[in-house]
Amino acid sequence: MSGESGQPEAGPSHAGLYWPHPERNQPGVPGGVIRRAGSQRYKSWIQKVIEQITGSPRQCVTLSDVVPVTVLAVQRYLLEDEPRDMVPKLPLYCYDVTISDGVYQEKCYLDPSLNFLVYQNILKVGIEVRIFRVSCLYNEKRLGQGILCIDKVHCGETPDVVCVETPFRNRVQEEKPERPLRGGKSHYLALWNNEDPYGDIWKTNKHPEEFNFHNIKIISLSHLEMTWSSRKDFPALLVRILHKSKLRYYGKPNRWMIEPYQNYLEVADSSGMVSVIMWNSMCLEWYKSLKVGLILLLQDYTVKKSHPFRIQPDPVDPQMKLISTIEICLNFRDPATKVVIVPEKQLKSEWKLPKLCNRFITRSELDILPEKAICDVVGVLTFVGRVQRTKKKENTEDFWSYRWIHIIDGTSEQPFIVQLFSTSQPEVFENMYPMTCLVCTQLRVVRNKNQVPNLLHLTTTNESRIFIAGHRGQPYAYDSKVKKCMQWIKAKTDSEVKKTAFGGYYPYPPVPETFAKYSRFIRAEMLLTAISEVKKVTEVLQYREQKRIAIQGIIAAIKYIPHNHSAESAPASEALQTDNHPSTSQAVRREGHHYGRGSKRPQDDRSEGSQHSQSSPTTSSAGAKRRIIQSPSANPVPVPQRHSSAQAKRSKHYVPLCQSSSAGSRGKSRRVASDRWESQLWRDKKCSLRDHLYYSRVYPESIPRKFISEHGKFLAQQYNTQPAKYVPSEGNHPKLSEFPSARSLGHFEVTILGLNHEIAIDVAFLPMYSPEDVRTSQIDTFLTCMNHSCVYPPEAPEREKLPDPKAVAGDIVKEAAELDRVHVVCVLDICNLGNNKGEVFLHKIYTPE
Repeated sequence: MSGESGQPEAGPSHAGLYWPHPERNQPGVPGGVIRRAGSQRYKSWIQKVIEQITGSPRQCVTLSDVVPVTVLAVQRYLLEDEPRDMVPKLPLYCYDVTISDGVYQEKCYLDPSLNFLVYQNILKVGIEVRIFRVSCLYNEKRLGQGILCIDKVHCGETPDVVCVETPFRNRVQEEKPERPLRGGKSHYLALWNNEDPYGDIWKTNKHPEEFNFHNIKIISLSHLEMTWSSRKDFPALLVRILHKSKLRYYGKPNRWMIEPYQNYLEVADSSGMVSVIMWNSMCLEWYKSLKVGLILLLQDYTVKKSHPFRIQPDPVDPQMKLISTIEICLNFRDPATKVVIVPEKQLKSEWKLPKLCNRFITRSELDILPEKAICDVVGVLTFVGRVQRTKKKENTEDFWSYRWIHIIDGTSEQPFIVQLFSTSQPEVFENMYPMTCLVCTQLRVVRNKNQVPNLLHLTTTNESRIFIAGHRGQPYAYDSKVKKCMQWIKAKTDSEVKKTAFGGYYPYPPVPETFAKYSRFIRAEMLLTAISEVKKVTEVLQYREQKRIAIQGIIAAIKYIPHNHSAESAPASEALQTDNHPSTSQAVRREGHHYGRGSKRPQDDRSEGSQHSQSSPTTSSAGAKRRIIQSPSANPVPVPQRHSSAQAKRSKHYVPLCQSSSAGSRGKSRRVASDRWESQLWRDKKCSLRDHLYYSRVYPESIPRKFISEHGKFLAQQYNTQPAKYVPSEGNHPKLSEFPSARSLGHFEVTILGLNHEIAIDVAFLPMYSPEDVRTSQIDTFLTCMNHSCVYPPEAPEREKLPDPKAVAGDIVKEAAELDRVHVVCVLDICNLGNNKGEVFLHKIYTPE
């Protein structure tokens, strides 16, 4: 909250949730003044809290009257130029949380000790929270301005109704453009990365305009390169944009810069290509309006020596000169650069500006391209993976966002596999659907022919751009390969792109076939992880972060779970729990989660409950279960819950392996040998373990779904990252778990026993298999099926008799039994889906060489 001097003015209020909001002729308090309620009939809970905090001598209040409020926005920014108790080691990102009580909205500051709630996507838009303790923080450099701080909060579930029409109590908070509550920043960052432009401060109103070139002196780039050091004033440049990089945010806590952004443009005229850098406010003004291929007139720029470590992209035209000694700088002031977008119709032949060239390839040509080659691709999306995140560096708060996609172009049965990082085009990156025509430019080839399976995919570069709509009129639309692909798309039959998938866990890239080759690409200190450290690794991952590790162990048990089994919403063993013995996680879901200022992230909360909980992976031990609640003193208190030995025996049970009565031939008329197996070693050791980690739960988000166009937006929301602002759902949609799976084979629960027989871990194994594909029907053993990487392979000829998925599952179980007591290295993919949902997938098993 913020305040100014002046006569207080009462506003309508009501303490209940979702009361019809007042008319706009009874607006929020102007200017952020702390208003006290008068004789209004309905009282706002937010207003009551503000009255309490302003009347408290300690500026900190533990609330007695607590009602649920709805989270409408969670917005991130970098806090700088404010005093701190210590110099931070990392960029200090802060969060403003907008809440609504049904009468008013209020933007609040989240205490940094509670940031982990956002990191884990526990505190997110659309849920109800209960705030138990608040404080008031004043800006001592401004008169009377203070903000409401959330110090202790209880995170609940999504209500049936979310009220978004309520006005802000403080009119200043609804002014445009939005500004953070603290610090000197003029804008918010994207919630999950720093590359995407976010908010209404990014302008899109720049368009081509007729320009009078009378009395305008123009200099060529090559002439500027030779004479810039002896000039004080630089003539205008007339150039075409050939490449545009994604945004770079370089803000630091100890660096005062209101809009610390940077963007590179590669521009060219008839004499060569040079780099142009847009700095700071120029990015906010121009970034979203500048497109590749546009003609620019630049005036009042500056010139400097180029950065020694930056590598420019090579010109597509080999005859074009690359000017790498200088860089052109565009600034908002000192001097203020003038930028004009010149219409294409005003282009004169004597200017000799280069045409935009591309490097389009077909999928059939990809196999002969060398590693690190740059290319462009066009085709139809057949698979769009979920958005994932990876840290830019260890021990940092900065992440890259990316997703895997498949593109087909009709020239090969194999798709382009692309690791698509965010290109500062969130309007495209977040609206990609299967069956959509996609163009990707400036992709780099990643390949390794010396491993099995061969590694071959494409990845984005700093200059990559993606296009999913409006292809007509784009410069690349006249390329012969683009025209041919577009003709194929118009003429294609439904069967050619019938097999599409959306989201889910994607086990790519594959690892080499031997552990010796695998170890060449991993630092020695990170090569192997002790099985006792897996829990810690899962706990430190943030929302949608995925990490690959390797552990040593013994395959002790395996169980097959069909894809249409209830395991998608609850593991098989959870059905063995009775109402008389509820899991700890069920108890916690009833009670919710309390988190207070100064409290540490409740790491044990991630492993609460019995064998498999709905909201988190679980841990059991011979001693006790642990769960976290929040005490009034804001210190996490472990509460042990003991279970009877009979219950422990009920909670996990496998039947012995049954031998197949008829082995048959592989891929033909096989009978299911068994859907589960456990070793004698496991029977002997499982009751005396020191710890048992349960991560075999497969959540609905990890199952690739068949694409249904009428529910496209809903599916995109499920597989994108959580938005910063609440967006009401359009229409009624089924639950994600009710959408048909794009997999025919289910998954396996695999138990890995540590080499010291003290700790075991249950993980999930999802073999990449489809009965429509002859090739994958032959990849049916426990070890070899891990090498297949397609999410949903192409359809096989109908005349081919295909095996039953259960028969394949039986062979995989039988193959696993052959590893009894063998010391193996297991490569695991650890995924954090947010809201205390973690998964561990078995990616590869290395046997002794």
